[in-house]
Amino acid sequence: MFDRLEDTVNRYEDITAELGNPDVVNDQEKFRKLMKEQSSLAPLIETYTEYKNCKKNIEDSLAILDEETDEELKEMAKEELNESKARVEELEHELKILLLPKDPNDDKDIVVEIRAGAGGEEAALFAAELFRMYVHYAQARGWKVEVLSGDETGIGGMKEVEFMVKGQGAYSIMKYESGVHRVQRIPVTESNGRIQTSTASVAVMPEAEEVDIHIDEKDIRIDVMRASGNGGQCVNSAVRLTHYPTGIVIYSQTEKSQIQNKEKAFALLRAKLYDIETQKAHDAEADARRSQIGTGDRAEKIRTYNFPQGRVTDHRIGLTLYKLDKIMDGDIQDIIDACIAADQAAKLAKMGED
Repeated sequence: MFDRLEDTVNRYEDITAELGNPDVVNDQEKFRKLMKEQSSLAPLIETYTEYKNCKKNIEDSLAILDEETDEELKEMAKEELNESKARVEELEHELKILLLPKDPNDDKDIVVEIRAGAGGEEAALFAAELFRMYVHYAQARGWKVEVLSGDETGIGGMKEVEFMVKGQGAYSIMKYESGVHRVQRIPVTESNGRIQTSTASVAVMPEAEEVDIHIDEKDIRIDVMRASGNGGQCVNSAVRLTHYPTGIVIYSQTEKSQIQNKEKAFALLRAKLYDIETQKAHDAEADARRSQIGTGDRAEKIRTYNFPQGRVTDHRIGLTLYKLDKIMDGDIQDIIDACIAADQAAKLAKMGED
């Protein structure tokens, strides 16, 4: 571990020196890449620096205890020694986590797709509530949300909605939301007062740049049409993309501009194609995938929202919280933090086995 840490320190110093080179400063692309790499290494460097300082404090405290005769100074040294030893243990754990292999998509913005599942209109209402939950969560973090496409029902539900979230480390946090979400409650459409179970699926996909996914023009059909607004007036230039090799169809009409709708449609298509490739890679590493939280089967039931009992249960990690109202209003950080901790623990355990 410490060889890797020293190699990282050397790399960080090399990057810092390169960033001071006028030739690099004038090369914006290289400068941007180096700045990004430096930023990604900074938390590890800071933690390792604190670790080495604590180790030095331990040495100094032991020397004082061995050489000093003043009891007050020795007592202070003992206190410093105990604090430094405890902190060293904490920092060693933090360093192991920081050295875990990083998902190359973690820093990317995301495209989220929510689809109503079993449960008819109630499932569509739940899908709309999940959408609002994620929008509130993103806004609380200062992230930007852009709706790419949506299919609303007459009473406020959503058969499906696709939206982009732009924010620092969005994929690293939101990827744990992929899977089937289940709701248990008495639907507004239920006259007999019976509890119904409905579902909605959530897919969180990293945004794909053109360099990540190449789309051949001959594989695409682009249809442009007028989309009607309230009262039947034509308000948007809708764009429909059909990708022949996969059969994926994208429909975008959220913007008035045809060009903007086309851009959004292609962004969504790239994300879906990139997601297919990512899933193939995960399938090829099935054992590793099963040991991690948030990168498993999209058909997996991950969470239940029980309204009569006011509880939310994440089945992957056995976490139950009795604050359903707050969670539905976007307060999902406790769940995400628990998923991240469980994922890290699983990876550390696997690293120990290897």
